[in-house]
Formats: sequence, structure tokens, C-alpha cells
Amino acid sequence: MLRLASAIDRFTEKSALVFASLIAPLLAAVAWEVVARYAFDAPTSWAYETIYALYAAMFMLGAAYALRTGAHIRTDFLWEKWPARTRAAIDSIAYLACFFPAMLLFLVAGLEATWNSYLIGERSADTAWFPPLWPLKALVPAAALLLLLQGLSELLKSLHAWKR
Repeated sequence: MLRLASAIDRFTEKSALVFASLIAPLLAAVAWEVVARYAFDAPTSWAYETIYALYAAMFMLGAAYALRTGAHIRTDFLWEKWPARTRAAIDSIAYLACFFPAMLLFLVAGLEATWNSYLIGERSADTAWFPPLWPLKALVPAAALLLLLQGLSELLKSLHAWKR
């Protein structure tokens, strides 16, 4: 059980490094837009949507790493007072009753929204660039899949702690 959890954790950590590398093109797009807009009075038609798409990708795809490192919010003032087995039991039940159903819903709804967007050729109307929206919408099922995988690791670890 713990070997599988450890393998998932390693995958999450390695994928987080790849997703963190999105900061480079994000900063380049922001810098280009600032220089073009203020130094040359020539704003771009693509920077705004590129910036929010890259930021959305970093945020959504990094959620599994946040789960892995415990960066999500929890009521620590209560949590720390409970014994480890109680915390593990609550985690296990919460993952099974709340987390997995919600992530499966996001996965299915995200796949449907992405596919429909692709089929109709949906495009953004926020700027004159009009980029397709399906790649941005695909972030939802991708993030849900990564969260389901990391959630499995967290469930296995909590079940192990509850048993011990």
C-alpha cells in the first residue's frame, strides 16, 4: 500500500516540476506585454489570454502537488489536538465520501465541457486573438485526474495510519 502511495507521490513531485516550468513563458509574456504597451505604445492582441491561460494551467495542474504537501486549508487548531488515528480515520472517510465523488464529477463534467468546446470550435471573445477554448477547458479534467491520483495516495497513507 505504502509503496504505491510513494510511487504516486514521486510522480506528483516530478510532474509539479514540469508544471512549475510554466512560470518562464508566463513571465516572458508579461514582460513582453509591459514593454510593448508602455515603451512602444503597441499592446499585443495575444498576451492577455496567454497570461491567464498559463496562470490557470499552473494553478490547476499544481493542485495535486498542493494536496501532496498539505498546502490546502484545514482547521489546524482542532486537527492538532486529535490523536493520529482519529485524524487518519477522518481523512479516510472524507476522501471516500467527499473527495473522490467530487473529483470524479469534475473529471466527467470537465471532459464533457472540453469535448463540446472542441466540437463546436468554441473560441474566446475576450480579445481580437480569438484562441480556441478547449485547451483551457481541458485543464479541469487534467487537474481532476491528477488530484484523483494524489488522492489515492493520500487515502492509502491515511488507511495505513488508521490501521496502525
